Amino acid sequence: MKARIGYSAWIAGVVQFFVIHGITESAWMRPYSWARNNISDLGNVHCAVQREPEPRYICSPEHDLMNVSFIALGTLLVVGVALTGPMWRRGASATVARLLLAGAGLGFVLAGLAPADVHENQHVLGALLIMGTGNIGLVLAGAGLSNAVPALLRWAAGLLGITAITAFGLFSSHHYLGLGMGGMERVAVFPLLMWTLAAGALGLFRQATAHTVPRRRRSITGV
Repeated sequence: MKARIGYSAWIAGVVQFFVIHGITESAWMRPYSWARNNISDLGNVHCAVQREPEPRYICSPEHDLMNVSFIALGTLLVVGVALTGPMWRRGASATVARLLLAGAGLGFVLAGLAPADVHENQHVLGALLIMGTGNIGLVLAGAGLSNAVPALLRWAAGLLGITAITAFGLFSSHHYLGLGMGGMERVAVFPLLMWTLAAGALGLFRQATAHTVPRRRRSITGV
């Protein structure tokens, strides 16, 4: 039951984030751009021209909703890390990976509690936890996951983590490779979310299958 709650927490956290992301960006009078705007722009409290790292006008009427979504996502990521024990090995690699992934969850919570235009330093710390700590944890997850976890999910963790870390470096150095500031930031953030969504969905599916097979056997044998 604990693992099922953990998998469900991951799914719920990621799904609600993208739903609220869509609702919040649709409320902008000036069109919000995934290429030109940071994710954090959706949670900015004030309407103003932002000069750094790229000039843009920000006015997010539903910023409170977005910040609540950040906090919910981070909380549910931590809950998932804590309760998905069956999918992890025992040992240092798994422990470190889980702690770093939980750090990303704390980063999202901090980003929601400290909007970029109100508490910039705290918000930047949250971003570092997400794109730095979290992505390193994703790379280590490839070695920390149990052998019972499909090889594709284990390999995907490492590859997505490396991709996101590379994107974080490019984003930090203002090299966007034609994706725009917001586009490169998403390459640094979304792999972690996509992986946790896939891991949560697979975990729930495997648990449901594991409970269904014994019932079928009992019905066939008449026991």
